[in-house]
Amino acid sequence: MIGVRAMQKVSSTRAFARIAPHVVPAMDRTVHRLTRGKVLLSARMLPGVILTSTGARSGQPRRSPLACMPEDGGWVLVGSNFGRTGHPAWTHNLIAHPDAEINWKGQEIPVTARLLEGEERAAVWKAALTFWPPYATYQKRIEREIRLFRITRRAGGGPPE
Repeated sequence: MIGVRAMQKVSSTRAFARIAPHVVPAMDRTVHRLTRGKVLLSARMLPGVILTSTGARSGQPRRSPLACMPEDGGWVLVGSNFGRTGHPAWTHNLIAHPDAEINWKGQEIPVTARLLEGEERAAVWKAALTFWPPYATYQKRIEREIRLFRITRRAGGGPPE
């Protein structure tokens, strides 16, 4: 797929890392709201969710459009922050308050997040690099370890579609 390869190349650039965090989430939130949760623009390239987490400091709901890696029984969220220096705010929120909600294909789903570590993280990281190779470029640019979260439905939520 030529379009995916081109997008992977573009998304690996430093210019994209500077611009995308300001443009992509704002566009995603607007289109998602206007379509009543049916469309997420960035999901045209990668699967995506809208994560509603509780602010680590504020305690207020925070909505973040994110790419995700669907897997059996849930999803993986990658805290790449487009290869920028700091961890994205949503990762701090999930560490402080692991219970959250995602909007997946227009459906609100209560979930619990778990930060991956050790061998489990290493295996998921390998899968994430196969899924979206630009993550490797992001990791090379920064000193922090990119956080990975496994997101699963809370009891009674049923399996992902």
